[in-house]
Amino acid sequence: MAKAAAVEVDAGGRAVRVSSPDRVIFPAGPHGPEVTKLQVVEYYVAVTDGIERALRDRPTSLERWPKGVLPGMELTARDATPRHGGGRGPQGDAFYQKRLMRGMPDWARSVRVHFPSGRTADELCPDHVAVAAWAAQMGTITFHPWPVRRGDVDRPDELRIDLDPHGATNFGDAVRSAGAVRELLSDVGIRGFPKTSGKGGIHVYVRIAPRWTFTDVRHAAIALGRELERRTAGVTTAWWKEERGDNVFVDFNQNARDRTIASAYSLRPKPGAPVSMPLAWDDLAGVTDPMAYTLHTVPDLLAERGDAHGEIDDVQHDLTPLLDWYRRDLESGLTDMPYPPEYPKMPGEPRRVQPSKARAQPEPT
Repeated sequence: MAKAAAVEVDAGGRAVRVSSPDRVIFPAGPHGPEVTKLQVVEYYVAVTDGIERALRDRPTSLERWPKGVLPGMELTARDATPRHGGGRGPQGDAFYQKRLMRGMPDWARSVRVHFPSGRTADELCPDHVAVAAWAAQMGTITFHPWPVRRGDVDRPDELRIDLDPHGATNFGDAVRSAGAVRELLSDVGIRGFPKTSGKGGIHVYVRIAPRWTFTDVRHAAIALGRELERRTAGVTTAWWKEERGDNVFVDFNQNARDRTIASAYSLRPKPGAPVSMPLAWDDLAGVTDPMAYTLHTVPDLLAERGDAHGEIDDVQHDLTPLLDWYRRDLESGLTDMPYPPEYPKMPGEPRRVQPSKARAQPEPT
């Protein structure tokens, strides 16, 4: 079969060339017809208002599936880009691209970020839908923006609450827990903006004044999660999976430096091309199936309803109430929580040892 000729897509007034436009990215299945590379690019152009708001001026890692989201393909767990120039590039079927790709358009912007390891990288920093369209042409399915803007990459402007079903819990349990988050935030005068994760969980975003460090924001997330545990059955902040049970896990470490969450309006690499969909709180309460939001349905829903996160930038909240909770918890004898495994030992962090293994090991002297 002859290879389809490249086409150009108008992305907000900029032409983006799409090669192999008929390449199948999502095969046909129970959730819908096949999706081609051209359709992925056109999807991101169709949700311009939402994707630009979600990514604007944020350093962004790209989750690339250049061969498509096909059965048997695997995602490399970490960034596979050569760090020092030259050498072989990513070897997996899919991978995270943290460093700039060759051939980046001259109208795309970037910013330097610092990783917990001490290394640095220049990351893509989208400020126009054409950047998202170009990244999609390069095989990007999901955008993973940092919670900072390019003007200050060390001061987050966003608190992220990640509700992840664990054990026997499911999407409905995550929706119920999100309602409890809404009430808890309302008690301290904070407005949260929910979205589906595009898989089985819920994310709630809170815009904050860029005054605090990553450590501060992570502490605020820990405090919020612990308070949610006290007030709501079926929720846990237990970092170790063996301790979570059948509860919705509040993943506080998504607020640590270099930990990112799929953006609003990002596609997710699952059959049916699901979308991480922003919703109004009242609409979220009635959702039973996250697969209601896919590449095929979301553009029309956005055009009809508008972006449920349309007002997210209108307020910059104060983290002081949550940080007061954190200090109160420390005074009561609670400690910081473990960091992700790729982190160096952090100040105030407890032993990073799985509890079942720690019981068999003596405390260090």
